[in-house]
Amino acid sequence: MTAASIVFLRAWVGTRCRRDERGANLVEYILLVSVIAIFVIGAMAFFGSCMKTAYQHTGSTIEGT
Repeated sequence: MTAASIVFLRAWVGTRCRRDERGANLVEYILLVSVIAIFVIGAMAFFGSCMKTAYQHTGSTIEGT
């Protein structure tokens, strides 16, 4: 083998073995946003009736003054 072919093979193997993680960041952000959205929707469903009652009470108190 010549020196040029060794350099070529080393560069070729280096590019083939290197992990390309450019798309991984996008997938991680999508998963993070979806988990936050699920949490917010769950919190709204859980606290929704309590908040509705509190806002109605506050509104009627403000309206009565």
